[in-house]
Amino acid sequence: MGIEYDGSAFRGWQIQVGVRSVQATLEEAIGRVADHRIRVQCAGRTDAGVHADEQVVHFDTAARRSERAWVLGTNVNLPPDVAVRWACPVDPQFHARFDAQARHYRYLIMVRATRSPLQRDRAVWSHRPLDIERMHEAGQALVGVHDFSSFRAVACQAKSPIRHLHYLELSAIDGLVQLRVGANGFLHHMVRNIAGVLMTIGRGEAPVDWTRELLELRDRRLGGVTAPPQGLYFVRAEYPEGFRLPPGREPAPSTDQHNVPRSCL
Repeated sequence: MGIEYDGSAFRGWQIQVGVRSVQATLEEAIGRVADHRIRVQCAGRTDAGVHADEQVVHFDTAARRSERAWVLGTNVNLPPDVAVRWACPVDPQFHARFDAQARHYRYLIMVRATRSPLQRDRAVWSHRPLDIERMHEAGQALVGVHDFSSFRAVACQAKSPIRHLHYLELSAIDGLVQLRVGANGFLHHMVRNIAGVLMTIGRGEAPVDWTRELLELRDRRLGGVTAPPQGLYFVRAEYPEGFRLPPGREPAPSTDQHNVPRSCL
């Protein structure tokens, strides 16, 4: 299934005792359609306040339902802040997490003098101008295969800090800055830590080469501020074509460097 959700009122994806989670909410709704208890696995767990355009999940069931019935039946049993976008049968060996070849995120920053009530849970507010050119230049040092120890949470449980960041792009429309990143995998808080560093550089509080310095230091204690979760969106995951999943709706990243904004907001 492809799942879209507003993470504002959830304490994150993963089931936790006594709090509202996306996983528990989804499992209960699917279970009503399947008429038995369901356990789902996702492509990438999200923290409290983080949203998803197309979180991919898989589950095992002996129930026979049409794809339409899985989608409509589950959505009837879901609250307004979660919805199933699509459903399809997959190979029994498919795993939403371990078969993902790449993951994509975006981070939204509202840049203006006053806060936006309409964007309060959708984007992070920066009342100070951001120099997008500096942010883009700094971000390119992160593209490629690196040790991202300075950009992982202290409590991150990943066995290796090595990740391949495929691209990092920035764009801005009417004061809304969008940071887009894709990689073979992300460490805990990695995107939020990258966003926090780039925002610091964009405000002129750190040099452009700070990202390169942090990579070399490999020390999270020197890695700057973790940006808030409200601006973060899990966009999609990529899988081998043989699984025949519906294509993601997010367009491929631009390789035309002339499209990079060169002005300050």
